[in-house]
Amino acid sequence: MMDVLVQQLFFAGAEVWLAVMAMVLLVVGAFVGNRATAAISYASVLVLAAAVAFIIGLNGHPRVSLFGGAISTDALANFGRIMVFVTAALAIVLGDRWMKRVGLQKFEYPVLMLLAALGMSVMVSANSLISLYLGIEMQSLALYVLAAFSRDNPKSSEAGLKYFVLGALSSGLLLYGISLIYGFTGQVGFAEIANALPTSSKVGVVFGLVFMLAGLAFKVSAAPFHMWTPDVYEGAPTPVVAFFSSAPKLAAMILTARVLTEGFALATPEWQQVLIVIAVLSMIFGSFGGLVQGNIKRLLAYSSIANMGFALVGLAAGTAAGVQSVLIYMVIYMLTSLGLFAGLLVTARQGRPLESFEDFAGLAKVRPGLALVMTLLLFSAAGIPPLAGFWGKFFVFKAALDAGLVWLAVIGVVLSVIAAFYYLKLIKVMWFDEGDRPVDGIAWDAGLVALAMALFVGPISWFVLPVLEPWALRAAAILF
Repeated sequence: MMDVLVQQLFFAGAEVWLAVMAMVLLVVGAFVGNRATAAISYASVLVLAAAVAFIIGLNGHPRVSLFGGAISTDALANFGRIMVFVTAALAIVLGDRWMKRVGLQKFEYPVLMLLAALGMSVMVSANSLISLYLGIEMQSLALYVLAAFSRDNPKSSEAGLKYFVLGALSSGLLLYGISLIYGFTGQVGFAEIANALPTSSKVGVVFGLVFMLAGLAFKVSAAPFHMWTPDVYEGAPTPVVAFFSSAPKLAAMILTARVLTEGFALATPEWQQVLIVIAVLSMIFGSFGGLVQGNIKRLLAYSSIANMGFALVGLAAGTAAGVQSVLIYMVIYMLTSLGLFAGLLVTARQGRPLESFEDFAGLAKVRPGLALVMTLLLFSAAGIPPLAGFWGKFFVFKAALDAGLVWLAVIGVVLSVIAAFYYLKLIKVMWFDEGDRPVDGIAWDAGLVALAMALFVGPISWFVLPVLEPWALRAAAILF
């Protein structure tokens, strides 16, 4: 018995490591205070780096079910955990000095990032409805606090309150769906639910599945459950929004793919219809909603909604190639989004962050390097070939075409063209509008992150994609 427990703790080593170190750093911060914030931030990055190294060491190991089948370690879980931990580390780097500049430096920030990453790690490894809910709530509780991290800012407090209230609603929908599924199947494990479906009430299970998908759609800010996104993006501190826009969405996408394909494969026609509706609504709301925005953070919120719609197009295909396309798309989207938010953190004007279109007018005259980096990232987000963003959309639309969803791919292409307008509008403002007002000095930490992400979606992507594609296919094949 002891040997089995030790073995299970070993394979869950990344989660155990994060939990223990988060508690240690929290205690250190409580005793030392905010004077230890920088040290705790650096330590948190090292903790995440060690977790990534441990998971890389597990690659190639066969799938292992842990704790009675509650979670499992496999290629898909490892893929998600590596991406989540890398993103969390970058968000801590982006937030450390920026929080200090604006007077928000607190030791709780990196600790909350570790706890959120821990919850997402459980999400991508979840193998039952109980661990699914546990992982979602663990990351959500940390994110609620992060959204309201700037307590003296009314917009940040409003963002945290809206996110908490609507998050509680989505959790209620999710839990109600879980209870219905358990009630009609008598099972909570994904594999056990799949075995019980043929003898269960299909109408009751599908009803529960719809509620569960509504809760999961909230977590990825997919329409019509997107109402929290623009206000939270605008009000929350920018480094926090950079994290919001990336890691939680990848974790929720992987979780959705796992629960649908492993637990509800026999109900594919039913959940496929739900995903198609959510995908189309997300693309429509995201593409048209961004056209009228004057605040760049709100614009990126609508961009996020549209991008989740594009990703769901691949997931709606219901095939291994569809899940592979979602993984590739989400990695490219995550890094592009991180780069864009890092670009917002690079500089300011008289201590005030640049967030509106007017702030970026004529930026190419005073900061041509930053304007060039932002332009490359925006072109990628718009899906302009041969940048990485184009290939992300290519993979999801191809997966839809191969699955016979031609009309859905056509709608996606048309709405992608419409969404490209607001990216091109910002590029036009930076390069051609009048406005040569000076800006504050460059924040080199954020500048390096923005530059690295711009290089990734540009020339480096031509070398990374041939590696990312088979890696994502191996991860997706686990589900089929």
